[in-house]
Amino acid sequence: MDRDYFYSIMNGTGELDYELYLDTPKILSAQKPFDQFCNRDELQFQIIHQVEELWMKLAAYTLLDIDDFIRERNANRVMTLFRRVQMIIEMMTTQLGMLETMSPKEYQEIRLQLGNGSGQESPGFRTLLKMPKHLWDSYVSAYLEPDGRTIEHVYNSGYAHDDAYMVAECLVEFDELFQKFRFHHIQLIHRSIGMEAKSLKGRSVELLQDGMRTRFFPALWEIRFKMTDKWGGEYGTVRESIGASKKGSGAH
Repeated sequence: MDRDYFYSIMNGTGELDYELYLDTPKILSAQKPFDQFCNRDELQFQIIHQVEELWMKLAAYTLLDIDDFIRERNANRVMTLFRRVQMIIEMMTTQLGMLETMSPKEYQEIRLQLGNGSGQESPGFRTLLKMPKHLWDSYVSAYLEPDGRTIEHVYNSGYAHDDAYMVAECLVEFDELFQKFRFHHIQLIHRSIGMEAKSLKGRSVELLQDGMRTRFFPALWEIRFKMTDKWGGEYGTVRESIGASKKGSGAH
């Protein structure tokens, strides 16, 4: 195929309503010119990271709406919008797999173009990291404090699978999916440069794993093992096997 011909039409004319509404001239010129790529994988690298920033922008915008609806105790809207955020994070995670189609050598050529840049500098990523604390404060002030409830009451002693429980589970799901996204990013680093390598800022990339040990909503994770330990204390954490009990009863 005539590569120059297709290059000439990829960005469109910028004159049609669709192009004007989406501002496609700006979007499609946000990547390097074709003749300036260091290799043929650099376009993919730029686009995936640009798309990730757009998804994170939408996720953060949606979380602001979620925060408003949590404060209003509008659980239906909260759950609907959290599903949107969940889908965004799932797509972000899936997209990372495309970068695994690059060889380590090809990635090194692209890495030379990054200066000392790092994904930790992502505006979207840094914004999302700051939002959970505010979501938690809103949840506590809307669903716990007015009714004199605790997380233990919501999950155990006063368990009713009610709005307070469902919204809390949405928070857990967001937390879990974000950790999965970080895990897949770590696996990508394993494949592209290796975890023992130095980052472009001179630090070990193993430091990224520290973030995976951080939970956005620790109280919602702690309640699970606390309940399990309590129940275990009541009926025993180690019990006779099913097979042994059947033999003792003479069951056939």
